[in-house]
This record gives sequence, C-alpha cells and structure tokens, in this order.
Amino acid sequence: MAEEETKEEESAPKEKKSSNMLMIIIIVVLVLIIIIGGVVTVLLMGDDEEVPSNNKQTQEMQAPQKSASRRAPAQYNDSRQLSDIGILYPLDTFTVNLKSDAGRRYLKVTMSLELEGEELSLELDAKSAVLRDRIIRILTSKTLEEISSKKGKQKVSQQIMDTLNAMISDGTIRGIYFTEFVIQ
Repeated sequence: MAEEETKEEESAPKEKKSSNMLMIIIIVVLVLIIIIGGVVTVLLMGDDEEVPSNNKQTQEMQAPQKSASRRAPAQYNDSRQLSDIGILYPLDTFTVNLKSDAGRRYLKVTMSLELEGEELSLELDAKSAVLRDRIIRILTSKTLEEISSKKGKQKVSQQIMDTLNAMISDGTIRGIYFTEFVIQ
C-alpha cells in the first residue's frame, strides 16, 4: 500500500509540469500570432504613406530629353497653393477596364491638366485623339491594387504627365488633377 501512495505522489508533479509546459507553449503561440498580425497590418496600411525619396534623377533618366531652355515639370505635390496653380485644361471622362485576373473591374476617371502656358491648349486640342489614346493605354495597364492607394494614384498621375509631356512641343504639363475617380 505504501508503494501505491508513492507512485501517485510521483505522477502528480509530472502531470503538473506537463500542463504548465503546455500552457507556456499556448501563450507563446498566441503572442507570436498577435505580433505577426500586427506586422501584417502595418505593412498593408503602410501602402498609403509616401516615402520621401529623390525621384528626380530617375525621372530625368526615363523622360526623353527636351531642350535645355524649357523648364522641367514640377513634381506632384499636395502642398501647392491654389495661387500657384496654372491654367487647367479639362479632359473628357475616361471609362476603362482595369487589368484583372479575378473578374471585371472598371475605372471611371475625369481629370484636368495643369498647363504651363495658354498656347499649349491649342496643341492639346489638335492632338486630343492621341492624348486620349495614350491615357487609355496607361489606365488599362493598371490593376486595382496599383491604383487604389494614394501612392498608386500619384504614380499613375506622374506616368500620364511624363507620357504627355514627351508628345508636346509648345510647353509642358505641370500637373494632373483627378476630379472624378471611381472604381467598380
């Protein structure tokens, strides 16, 4: 009988140790899940923030060379004041299919171009069909993920501005302003 009591006393601490170890493992796994969830959330939410960088050199390499006397277009900047905005040239509404594997997505966008001089509007009127074609090609090459963030819209705006500036000769386009931007 004494032998049975000692066996029961020895098994009780082993069960207690294994249940404590199991509890520690569960807590560690839960903490790791919370940390990983936090990191994923920060990464996904971080797409909307713009990381300041020196893109001027990159844009100069990509953009075709223009005459040295012409001023380079201003960088897209949210902090520009209304008094600094030049002449606006409104474009018709664009409704395009977005590039998508999973289904059909549509983009309806209306924009205005900020011009450096009034003489440029005459050239844009003459080349309106070509301008629309180039903008449609750019917009249809984008996916929902590429254009849904603020940073994505800025990239599309810059790409459109660079493409159009390469086509014109009577001035430059200083900015693109979206007056309607609907994704469905």
